[in-house]
Amino acid sequence: MSEPMDFLLLVRGTGFDVALTIFVIGVVLRLFEIFSLGRGVNLAEPRGREFGPGMRTILTRNVPDPHTFRRQPLTVVIGYLFHIGLLISLLLFVPHIELFKETFGFGWPGLATPIVDAAAVITIIALLAALWHRASNPVMRRITRAEDWLVWLATFLPMLTGYLAYHRMVDPYPLILGLHLLSVELLLVLFPFTKLMHTFTLFIARWYNGAMNGYRGVQS
Repeated sequence: MSEPMDFLLLVRGTGFDVALTIFVIGVVLRLFEIFSLGRGVNLAEPRGREFGPGMRTILTRNVPDPHTFRRQPLTVVIGYLFHIGLLISLLLFVPHIELFKETFGFGWPGLATPIVDAAAVITIIALLAALWHRASNPVMRRITRAEDWLVWLATFLPMLTGYLAYHRMVDPYPLILGLHLLSVELLLVLFPFTKLMHTFTLFIARWYNGAMNGYRGVQS
């Protein structure tokens, strides 16, 4: 058996199992850590409800306020483009859905391949634009830490290698497919221990802020 195929079988088998195990256990532990902190007893008289304002805040905070957009339009546009493109590429690409179905036993309908391919290109361009903005803007560069560069790289590599693998732009094909899977596994391993965890905690934090404002009778 050729070395590229051996590499592909390794990352597709043992490597994927190990990375997925670390991802699941890490996410569960992080969420347990967050929820186990609990909430202090609020002795103030409630002036409203929590659930409705919490859900409303989750929805409304997904739309940038006009002041933020006027001040940082590039950041807002890039953020939306690469998040939406990433979700489309990850969740609506038929081969990804088939892999999920093989692993967990269920799946969902996907989008036409040209649509996903276009979303992948937009995501790659948006990520490169985000990197340029972070590196060239003095304020962004000053507040950037090593973890931010690592998170960017861990997000970018699966997109790049996936695009190269789909279009068979690297020979031999098992090598680039194996590198794509390896980059995804790196992302899975880093996910619970970096800012990537905001994928889950973002909505928890938004709900909590809205719920607390609703409890006080304040518009969130």
